[in-house]
Amino acid sequence: MEEGESSVGDFVSAMKSENLSSGELAPGAAAVKSEQLLALPPPLPATAEKEEDKEMMCPICMQIMNDVFLTACGHSFCYMCIVTHLQNKRACPCCSVYLTVKQLYPNFLLNKLLMKTSALQIARRATPLEQLSQAIQQGSEVSVKELESLLSLLMDKKRKMEQEEAESSLRIMLEFLQFLRKRKVEELNEVENDLQFIKEDISTVEKHRVELYRARHRYAAKMRMLVNYSSAVTVPPSLIDKQGSGIVSGSSISQQQGYAALDTSQNRKADARAPENVHRTDSDSQNSDQSGLATARKRHIYAQLDDIQGYYLQKRRHCTKQSHRQEERVANVINREGYCAELEDFQSVLSTFTQYSRLRVVAELRPVDLFHSANVVSSIEFDRDDEFFATAGVSRRIKVFDFSSVVNEPADAQRPVVEMSSRSKLSCLSWNKYAKNHIASSDYEGIVTIWDVSSRQSVMEYEEHEKRAWSVDFSHTDPSMLVSGSDDCKVKVWCTKQEASVISIDMKANICSVKYNPQSSFYIAVGSADNHIHYYDLRNIKQPLHIFCGHHKSVSYVKFLSNNELASASTDGTLRLWDVKENIPLRNYRGHTNEKNFVGLAVNSEYIACGSETNEVFVYHKAISKPAASHKFDSDQNDPDEDMGSHFISSVCWKRESPTILTANSQGIVQVLVLTA
Repeated sequence: MEEGESSVGDFVSAMKSENLSSGELAPGAAAVKSEQLLALPPPLPATAEKEEDKEMMCPICMQIMNDVFLTACGHSFCYMCIVTHLQNKRACPCCSVYLTVKQLYPNFLLNKLLMKTSALQIARRATPLEQLSQAIQQGSEVSVKELESLLSLLMDKKRKMEQEEAESSLRIMLEFLQFLRKRKVEELNEVENDLQFIKEDISTVEKHRVELYRARHRYAAKMRMLVNYSSAVTVPPSLIDKQGSGIVSGSSISQQQGYAALDTSQNRKADARAPENVHRTDSDSQNSDQSGLATARKRHIYAQLDDIQGYYLQKRRHCTKQSHRQEERVANVINREGYCAELEDFQSVLSTFTQYSRLRVVAELRPVDLFHSANVVSSIEFDRDDEFFATAGVSRRIKVFDFSSVVNEPADAQRPVVEMSSRSKLSCLSWNKYAKNHIASSDYEGIVTIWDVSSRQSVMEYEEHEKRAWSVDFSHTDPSMLVSGSDDCKVKVWCTKQEASVISIDMKANICSVKYNPQSSFYIAVGSADNHIHYYDLRNIKQPLHIFCGHHKSVSYVKFLSNNELASASTDGTLRLWDVKENIPLRNYRGHTNEKNFVGLAVNSEYIACGSETNEVFVYHKAISKPAASHKFDSDQNDPDEDMGSHFISSVCWKRESPTILTANSQGIVQVLVLTA
């Protein structure tokens, strides 16, 4: 049988054996002759095939011989291999007999055998489809009966593959639908749970409103009783005895008792009918909503509805999870108003968030030369008692102002009460939290200086930093300790009683900001150009307690809202809030623009303020991701750089526990802003 016919036979037998193994018998399959199947070359065992390949290998290159030549001593090699060998050594590689190129002869028989062997190996390794294709291309003679049998096998194979593919597709779809159903059921359960505790909270709030109405009505009744009592005690002159005896008539006494009894009965009736008159509070609420303040607060809620809703649900779900545990249910005692702690916290957030919606300018300081490049204010800070504030920047001067004078006196009369000069541009200020007259500064030469404001002189200079120092901060709990960070990738801790640093931390990237935890002199947060915040315990500086990751660019500022809450700003245009106790991110804030400049960051217990490269100040409530208020510095028509948008907010500072904020921009303009409704 020819080689092409064998290939077709191979393919047919392969297809048939596959169907026979699966228990199927194709129609017409019996027509295939058994002698044709027996005529197929049986597959060689793996070991025999390896031995055959070994015999066909060239002793020099150890590959299947190509263009075989025979030597006079009877050994075969690839022509190029043996010629190259004889150029170096005239001896047979196998038996070392003297040999020259003239003693090489073509081995035609072995070359033909190798070609056939190669073709057979290719045929054996080819797939049935490749074998069929080769057989048809080589013009093999196949009978109609064989073709019908082959087509029948192919159709069966096609139907089987289509069925398997359809089953696989249906199985994938079923798994998807089951997963989707499970997810939607979970969402439905979550929504039902949300609706349940929303219903409970509505009931709790309405109950509290009833109690407030009753208390207010009782208070009004008591006030009326006191007024009537005072009227009854004040005796009219006509009732006094003309002879000055001062004895009140019996009718007056009875009238007084009647008023008291009437007021007491009215008080009891008010308590009894309070639930029936709760609808009056709705009308009162509707009347109050007509006021501009209430309307503004409602509008503020609707503008940030998604964020407020998310915060409420987060708090209530947390409360619900805790209440499922018996031991925590006991610990989560309902307070006097019937609220759980999370609902009371949300009420506080909602109240403070809607209390303010804009920033109002109450005072402004402008430099003499508004367009001078040295006007940039890098840092602005209040002193210990919020009586004075200091500014510093590119002008190399620290200026101290009286806050009350700035707010109350005309702008033309504003002058700094103290002014101190530095050798280099200043980057940061920090007032001592105990010594009112001490303030620390860091500058572009890496020098950390402690100034005495009363004497207007420097009292200590630390010069260990090798590059620009970006940040300095006094400890809140130890007045003698301060920390600084620099472009030399080092954080240094200083003591005012020593001339050298007491601790030095080497890091891998530039330091942009350092800050002490307000409740401890052992913990510091470090904002770095490696995009991370490193939180250290100074008692063990080998490695940080935790590294907070999330920013995508350099962390320019870090500030503590409390001993557990840390805010950070980055040139990726975001602010982030972290829990340094649980080591988890809490919230992201977006709305301002910050890609390359230090735009300032300030915090208090509830709000976070930052600048923007659009010359705007943004204020965020710590529980809401979007700005609660913003303010844009007025543009100057004579400013040639205004159209290019080159001006930006460069520093901000809160007046502690106050809605007042100090802001300064790259033109050196300082504005005192107040949050208002």
